[in-house]
Amino acid sequence: MRIAFDAKRAYQNHTGLGNYSRLLIQSVAQAFPQNEYYLMAPKQTDMFDTSGLPNTHTILPSGFYKSFRSFWRSSGVKKDLTRLKIDLYHGLSNEIPASIHQTEIKSVVTIHDLIFERYPEQYNKIDTAIYRKKFRYAAEHADKVIAISKQTKDDIIQFYNIPENKIEICYQGCNPIFEKEVSQAERQRIKIKYNLPEKYFLYVGSVIERKNLLTICKGLNELRNTLQIPLVVIGTGGEYMNTVKEYITKHNLSTQVIFLSENPVANTDNDFKTAADFPAIYQSALAMIYPSIFEGFGIPVLEALWSKIPVITSNLSCMPETGGDAAYYINPLSTDEMASALGKVATDEILRKQMITKGIVHAHHFNPANLAKKMMQVYQSVL
Repeated sequence: MRIAFDAKRAYQNHTGLGNYSRLLIQSVAQAFPQNEYYLMAPKQTDMFDTSGLPNTHTILPSGFYKSFRSFWRSSGVKKDLTRLKIDLYHGLSNEIPASIHQTEIKSVVTIHDLIFERYPEQYNKIDTAIYRKKFRYAAEHADKVIAISKQTKDDIIQFYNIPENKIEICYQGCNPIFEKEVSQAERQRIKIKYNLPEKYFLYVGSVIERKNLLTICKGLNELRNTLQIPLVVIGTGGEYMNTVKEYITKHNLSTQVIFLSENPVANTDNDFKTAADFPAIYQSALAMIYPSIFEGFGIPVLEALWSKIPVITSNLSCMPETGGDAAYYINPLSTDEMASALGKVATDEILRKQMITKGIVHAHHFNPANLAKKMMQVYQSVL
């Protein structure tokens, strides 16, 4: 088989869609070396090293399209796909080239989430209109749609009326760096580097209303007389972040909540920007707290399970899919449940060990080999 991927994110995004693209391409190319894989990239960078993948080939725009790379990716790439005799094209980030369904090339698209449909007020109106047009077009015209969770599959059916049998759930993995145990010496070095406390809870994600950082702060406030474990926050935000900070100031929690992304070192250090230091930060944490109200997958939950730390997360949306039987689930809008969870996980050593053991088992369901096998089954089903 000759399979092409939309490789824009693989070469241009450090996290998120970039990690998804790199991990998927690498996993499939290694698991099924008999095929040839073509990475259709508007621009090539050093963000993705394919030197260990001899069956992969990076294809860049040429001629007229050198000056119109975005147009090449959205439409002109079809000429290269035809020239290369591609059997299947996989749009890795919610879109496919216009009119590819009118060629002989089969197509698959991964749709990560439809959060902008559920929470349009959190997005610019123009962006929402563009996303809706691209995502709907891809879902309607691809031969198969891949949803990264049952939650996303349900949303694709609800918002775009796509037949259920056209959609396959293929869970995503996380950056492989989280699977490797960091030495105690390296963890200590990172603690000193970022001036981290000896014990801390961890929150990773944008500081926006949907991700619900304020409930964690309220839970910490309820426990202020019995539990003095700070929260380290990795993430930035706007208006909602100001609301959270106002609450922190009002309740004298400034020493309890540490916004690591505002640390001068984090602001300038490349290993923070690329998440290279994150495994050590995760593995040094007492637990990951992720009470999001809605996600497409909830990747920090999986990163935490691989990091062998307990996870407190929401009982809503896709979080039970990602956390399995390993996480401690709460109503994310209940301050009392949050406070209770924080207290139990912080003080119950037996509970923590049980959660960690279950977390390791559950995380292995998302290992690259399993993901590659499932993806190849999808590819073969449309050819």
